[in-house]
Amino acid sequence: MTLFEELKWRGLVKDMTSPGIEKLLNEGEVTFYIGTDPTGDSLHIGHLSSFLICKRLAEHGHHPIILVGGATGLIGDPRPSKEREMITVEKVNENVEKLTKQLKKTFGNYEFVNNYEWSKDVDFISFLRDYGKYFNVNYMVNKDIVKRRLDEGITYTEFSYQIMQAMDFYHLYKEKNCIMQVAGQDQWGNITSGVDLIRKKLGKEAYAFTMPLVTKKDGTKFGKSEGKAIWLDPEQTSPYEFYQFFVNAEDEMVIEYLKRFTFLTREEIEALESSHQKQPELREAHKALAFEVTKFVHGEEEALNAKKMSEDIFSGGVDNMPVVESSLAVGSGLLDVLVDAGFAPSKSEARRLVEQGGITVDGVKATDPKATIDTQEVAIQKGKKVFKRVLLK
Repeated sequence: MTLFEELKWRGLVKDMTSPGIEKLLNEGEVTFYIGTDPTGDSLHIGHLSSFLICKRLAEHGHHPIILVGGATGLIGDPRPSKEREMITVEKVNENVEKLTKQLKKTFGNYEFVNNYEWSKDVDFISFLRDYGKYFNVNYMVNKDIVKRRLDEGITYTEFSYQIMQAMDFYHLYKEKNCIMQVAGQDQWGNITSGVDLIRKKLGKEAYAFTMPLVTKKDGTKFGKSEGKAIWLDPEQTSPYEFYQFFVNAEDEMVIEYLKRFTFLTREEIEALESSHQKQPELREAHKALAFEVTKFVHGEEEALNAKKMSEDIFSGGVDNMPVVESSLAVGSGLLDVLVDAGFAPSKSEARRLVEQGGITVDGVKATDPKATIDTQEVAIQKGKKVFKRVLLK
């Protein structure tokens, strides 16, 4: 199986600017880049699913450049609904430093760049003469993300974002022979703007392809748990909570996630798929997914610790944990489950326990009284001594 065939099999190719990309990836040594804006101080697993392309291509002799957008982060990529709030320069710089450190720790010593370095000295007149003149307004308006915002309005700042991203591709093409950009499918409009700018200014061909966004079974954004993102920073999402998120992946999606998030071979994944189909109750695919992704992000020791803690809890290894068969169904509210399973005599008392930090769910302290229990089997701890394994319908 060629590299491109593997990428297609893993579900990592959505749109391409040229069919020549297949030959480039299979035969050439391509310098490519992928970027992110420092809108926060940690990446989440949505970012992880995209940035893994660096390792996949590097293993086949290609050269990744990772861009952290200190300039574009000051502007903000247009959102489908409304304009992002402006972040202070100080906060953006702080985020750039943290994200770069996190990316280096997670992915290794690739080449890192910050687009603020080549954007900061471009004056307004040069911006219009050297770049703006190459962009037709009708062309810009027809980009998907812009079209979706026209009814409620879009500011000139947001409207200009695609020019800034095109400038990045142009700069890296000219200065580092970076001929390809890779991004999530929501960036298609921005990356094709860069391809067009390079063609118009340099008369050269550049390449780009996008990857499908990772979603849940119902098509909603992947990586949210009870409204909270699953972060790569262990201070924001513990390795155990990280492991639990993946081990509780939807049955219908677990094989797709194995392809997207792990480096297991096709043979290994197909063996897990067979096991998953024949004996889904063993959850071998889920356990492999959780262990492999946790190991990649947090290291083998943390992955082994998270795995052991999970197995201890669900085998009743914590003080011979009693099992309670709940009368409630998966998706029920946490407070209702606490009352039904005997942790509290009333919902008001259950709420008090949660708000005071007295309840732990699957090893993670519960903080949201409005949370729901979305798995059939859950380990709940009250205080330091009361443990129960609750089985929902």
